[in-house]
Amino acid sequence: MSRVSKPYEIVERALELSRADGCVVIADEESSANLRWAGNALTTNGVTRGRTLTVIATVDGARGTASGVVSRSAVTVDDLEPLVRAAEEAARSAGPAEDARPLVEGVPASPGFTDAPDETSSAVFGDFAPALGEAFARARSGGRELYGFAHHELTSTYLGTSTGLRLRHDQPNGTLELNAKSPDLSRSAWAGRATRDFKDVDPAALDADLAVRLGWAERRIELPAGRYETLLPPTAVADLLIYQQWNAAARDAVEGRTVFSRPGGGTRLGETLSPLPLTLRSDPDEPGLESAPFVIAHSSGDDSSVFDNGLPLTPVDWIRDGKLERLVTTRHSAGLTRLPVAPGAGNLILDGGGERSLEEMVASTGRGLLLTCLWYIREVDPATLLLTGLTRDGVYLVEDGEVVGEVNNFRFNESPVDLLSRASEAGRTEKTLPREWSDWFTRAAMPALRVPDFHMSSVSKGV
Repeated sequence: MSRVSKPYEIVERALELSRADGCVVIADEESSANLRWAGNALTTNGVTRGRTLTVIATVDGARGTASGVVSRSAVTVDDLEPLVRAAEEAARSAGPAEDARPLVEGVPASPGFTDAPDETSSAVFGDFAPALGEAFARARSGGRELYGFAHHELTSTYLGTSTGLRLRHDQPNGTLELNAKSPDLSRSAWAGRATRDFKDVDPAALDADLAVRLGWAERRIELPAGRYETLLPPTAVADLLIYQQWNAAARDAVEGRTVFSRPGGGTRLGETLSPLPLTLRSDPDEPGLESAPFVIAHSSGDDSSVFDNGLPLTPVDWIRDGKLERLVTTRHSAGLTRLPVAPGAGNLILDGGGERSLEEMVASTGRGLLLTCLWYIREVDPATLLLTGLTRDGVYLVEDGEVVGEVNNFRFNESPVDLLSRASEAGRTEKTLPREWSDWFTRAAMPALRVPDFHMSSVSKGV
């Protein structure tokens, strides 16, 4: 066998070496390409590749089944036996795993399991890079400077188990973040996009939008803290609802520890969260937001279990027509809570039935604020999911359907669950990049939301 084996060979060899009662092996083959620029000029670019291998050993005992998990990078065939033995030792040293369940069986093998991994390269920017260069020229002639980066990665995941699963998933993931600044850096505007291949990203259109926003910022208006009618763009809605979904574990809700716990016991399932017909859902086959069709769990937690690896994923509505429909469960927590099995998924979509664009929503606003994005989001109170954070790169005042200037930034205090109950309008759903969580979650589609009384708790001096 070669020193650097094919991923499926690594998986098969690790399973052969296992002496545990059960074994799961996950090989993640990763490649990435990136561009960075500042002041209307490219600064760096590069391509990287890597491999991470995760071995999960399960050991049956008189008191139950224990699990041990060990992950290592840059693994070759010579590293396999020590890695497998380390996972087995970790299992033997651990107590029985609370989430223990029989490993998944009976799922057909994925096509291409024995094929080489897909890889990205700088060629992914073949059309994007020249268009970006043209945007640099337009920005320079328009008296603005562009900063930002483009990143594309492709992860081929190979999952094999001692129960016979042989599954593969190829996940492309691209992000673009573009900042336009005035030459004195006093004004700044941001735009971001998530993409699978950079074929649907138009630097010229993004630069044109940023130029408009920098123009709005030429007039500066100071406003005090308070509650304002506010238009949240899709990126801000995504950041808030992704955090909400990360806190939607059924077990935590049943145990009275989250915003989805019902006072006096139980959960808020079936409760109306919004007067709008909002549906929050995940679907591994959502066009343009495709994600893994089976569970890939490198560790266990409140909303994931290594014993569920390979479990098929199907579309699920978390909120349907404004009512809380499902909470996240593993097979273990589903048994504890007597709720359906509903593992977390790799995308999140909010549909609100709206057809209007953000621009059309601005045109129908008497007086309110238009945000660009949120950042530095932190949890204040888990019982209500109260979050705090800052606005960034442009908060604009709208009067009589027109943007009349840029206002100061704010710190906000809001719960996304409470926002859903107060939102008075949802716009058209579109793919968006969540700015705060883009390192962890990028596959989202959201509408803009109109909130009549968004709480800007204090003025922030940041940009």
